[in-house]
Amino acid sequence: MPGYLDYILLPEADGILVEELVLAGDGTATGLDSAGWRAAGGGWWSSAAYARELRTDAGLRGRVVAVRRREAESVYRRLSGAELPDEATLRTFFHDRLPLAGSPPLVLTPPQPPDGFHEVRVYRVLFAGDLGQDSLPRLREVWRMALADPRERVVGTAESRVAGDWFTWDVRRIGPGTAWCLDLTARLGSESDTAVRPLLRELTVVMRAEGLIPVTIERFS
Repeated sequence: MPGYLDYILLPEADGILVEELVLAGDGTATGLDSAGWRAAGGGWWSSAAYARELRTDAGLRGRVVAVRRREAESVYRRLSGAELPDEATLRTFFHDRLPLAGSPPLVLTPPQPPDGFHEVRVYRVLFAGDLGQDSLPRLREVWRMALADPRERVVGTAESRVAGDWFTWDVRRIGPGTAWCLDLTARLGSESDTAVRPLLRELTVVMRAEGLIPVTIERFS
């Protein structure tokens, strides 16, 4: 699926890392694919261990920079003298998948669908890192977010309707300087759930563009 890869500049901007969460049919993440390139080596490599370290080692994470594709293209062109391969080609460099622990949805209190809807799902997209000073104003503008209760560490909430489905999401701080999440509530009114996965990817791309590193997508109901 074009347009959804994550691009990260490696330490000292000597290369790039390309990543993509692998999603199950219901939109939860089951694995993480990645491939890296450094100017010193000149070839592409794939390492699940490096992808894991990037998410668990705050020191390493503080030395990389999540960027948009056009910035990755510029760095690759400067270092290699060539054009960054398209996303279909980049996916062929994914050889060492990092599996993400999967489990059935944790249903603490079965949600009751509102009138006109037949199912309610709750997802959490978890991100490592911290948002910059200008990120929250941009997110509030892009999503027309309403301010929420700061005591719950929710910095804003937004909504969208797609066909017969109604989606709302909250942006929440998990810990100071360590992690953020986006909690999506999907109220399904259409006959299929085909709108869920594209929206999860779209929301993840927007958050990633603000410098956060996607970790996983979980489902709670």
